[in-house]
Amino acid sequence: MGVIVALWAFATGALLLKSGSGRRLDADASHASDSKSVSAQSSVTLELSPSQLNAIKIEPVGTHLFPLEKETIGNIDFDEDLSVQVFPPYQGTIIETLGELGAEVHKNQPLYTIKSPDLIQAESTLIGAAATFEMTNKELVRARDLNGTNGVSERELEQATSDEQTAEGALKAARDAVRVFGKTDAEIDQMIASRKIDPALVVRSPISGKITSRNAQPGFFVQPGNPPAPYSVADLSVKWMLADVVESDIPLFHLGQPVEVQVMAYPGREFKGSVSKIYTAVDPNTHRVTIRSEIRDPQNELRPGMLANFVIRVQNPVQSASIPANGVVREGDGTMTAWVTTDRHLFSQRIVKTGLRAGGQVQILEGLVRGELVVSDGAVFLSNMLEAPPTD
Repeated sequence: MGVIVALWAFATGALLLKSGSGRRLDADASHASDSKSVSAQSSVTLELSPSQLNAIKIEPVGTHLFPLEKETIGNIDFDEDLSVQVFPPYQGTIIETLGELGAEVHKNQPLYTIKSPDLIQAESTLIGAAATFEMTNKELVRARDLNGTNGVSERELEQATSDEQTAEGALKAARDAVRVFGKTDAEIDQMIASRKIDPALVVRSPISGKITSRNAQPGFFVQPGNPPAPYSVADLSVKWMLADVVESDIPLFHLGQPVEVQVMAYPGREFKGSVSKIYTAVDPNTHRVTIRSEIRDPQNELRPGMLANFVIRVQNPVQSASIPANGVVREGDGTMTAWVTTDRHLFSQRIVKTGLRAGGQVQILEGLVRGELVVSDGAVFLSNMLEAPPTD
């Protein structure tokens, strides 16, 4: 019986060796397989001196909320839904430009004026219709005055009434035609009163924003839809982020998912937004799909063409066991290890399986359980002690 006990003690005991000022205890690796809740432990245990303990930090395995995210590279662009090319509604020659490149403009603010033949024709018709209405109205008044004195027959009175009504309808139509060009009722009344046309057609901004391009010069002939547009206006408080993702990841993306964007011009800054469109076409050469996000940029700091790194949160965060990143060591063979202790004096190396990283924490999938004491800072220091040759 004494022989059996001696053999067991030899198999599971430790051979005491010096390593620097600490001590390394080599034990049988099979002893670690007794617990199914953790991965296989290393065959090495270190005993640290008080001075070495001061070089590390120890804390229990905790939990951390890890976001499930996808990261990729893309480009900043204008929000085309909030960027418009301001063409004139009719052809003409630019008379005056009223906005400078980069200037802030409000909706319906005048940008430029053109001399439009169509407007001139409409205003000429208006003035003629007003004169005809005035004349027929006078004829109707005269006919009514003379009707009772046998100076005007009933038929003549009816004709005068019909002419006046026809002229009134023509005048209303002429006013509406001029109003289409953006002229107000006060301006129309002034034209009728003065019998003078106003050839300037005012082209206004359809949205509030900033002038992003200007190709307008006095004397420049412009037509509807014929590029280049005299002006372009964009609401720059929102930008687009366009990025290509691999087609295998498409099921992970959905409209409305939160997006965080970083650009080299503003290190450490994050611009937030959300996924606004997932394009349907797949590039046959790269097998990637374009995803568009709307990014809030109230200070107009992002510029179209900027290269940007963005992260999309594809699922709800997961709560998982974790330890600080400084408590995990990547070994030479690629395995990840951590150092555990039960008495804050002896430390055993353990192989762990890691997952996500966030906020300085590493997700532990296998190898540790919540509440175990681990080296949270200085794990590399312990691993280096193993590599140092033992001394007598």
